[in-house]
Amino acid sequence: HVQLVESGGGSVQAGGSLTLSCLASGYTGSRYCMGWFRQPPGKEREFVSAIDIDGRTRYADSVKGRFTISTDNAKNTLALQMNSLKPEDTGMYYCAARRVSCGGLMDYWGQGTQVTVS
Repeated sequence: HVQLVESGGGSVQAGGSLTLSCLASGYTGSRYCMGWFRQPPGKEREFVSAIDIDGRTRYADSVKGRFTISTDNAKNTLALQMNSLKPEDTGMYYCAARRVSCGGLMDYWGQGTQVTVS
């Protein structure tokens, strides 16, 4: 059973940076699409970024040029480098995984890590 544990959230001033990490365990050897989602206060959860099994990356328009997603397969970690943070980036950030390629619902979710930008 795949488990995802996020870390790295916190409070930061606008213009600052944070790096989120997601430690994955329980993989069976299949390749996974990995991604980040967020839920702003009072809003629905939304897509932030994903990295597909072929390494291609995707970003929400709102974070393009500011956020960078990456993986370290040797350490089973997924990272999200967030620069030039804005108050509208505030929310609970979730790591998610989908067996095989991206393009459908995610199969596994972490518990989330809070990011607050003031």
